[in-house]
Amino acid sequence: MDTEALKRRAAERAAEWIRDGMTVGLGTGSTVRHLLDVIAERRAAGEWAGIVGVPTSEDTTVRARGLGIPLATLDERPRVDLTIDGADEVDPQLRLIKGLGAALLREKIVAAASRELVIVADDTKVVDRLGTRAPLPVEVDPFGAAIQVDFLRGLGARPVLREKDGAPVVTDGGGGIFDCHFADGIADPEALERALLMRPGILECGLFLGMATAVVIAGADGVRVRQREGAR
Repeated sequence: MDTEALKRRAAERAAEWIRDGMTVGLGTGSTVRHLLDVIAERRAAGEWAGIVGVPTSEDTTVRARGLGIPLATLDERPRVDLTIDGADEVDPQLRLIKGLGAALLREKIVAAASRELVIVADDTKVVDRLGTRAPLPVEVDPFGAAIQVDFLRGLGARPVLREKDGAPVVTDGGGGIFDCHFADGIADPEALERALLMRPGILECGLFLGMATAVVIAGADGVRVRQREGAR
């Protein structure tokens, strides 16, 4: 089974958390695109007429509107029942690295407003230690962005400014992104997150710690669900 088929299976399983009338945070990325298709198909079949989505990026906004999914902002719907999103890495404690889609700041804001956060992923995203497969995205204010390089190196990272077509990537919020590579992974994600978010000019990082309620993982042998202790 190819990767896209695995993502579709994970999205279908995660959609089982959705109930009609919910406010649903809609994540960003290739796996969530399959989720949007599932939602649109269920609505076309006469289900979920009362759900409203809160998108985490302009890309998701455009895709959801094109599929006829009703949308709202956090100002309009500040309490989100459920957010479904993807991840770039998942560790045994359900800690995540997110942000390769450049939407980490808005994704974390919506996740923080959500009663539940369900992550969908294929089994290539499962790691024993965060930072061993994917770099850690760090979003920075463009003003003085160059001064962050030595700071990030001091934390053990090899920061690389993310570019596309020869120009720095600009997030929906106007930030830039350093992709931070750690040779041996991230030894203490909580300490690293604290250090990053205390630094002036750093807007957010892609560490999502203690936020995931459940992770739906699709592999060649089927779909499995890992849930945080105490979650339904």
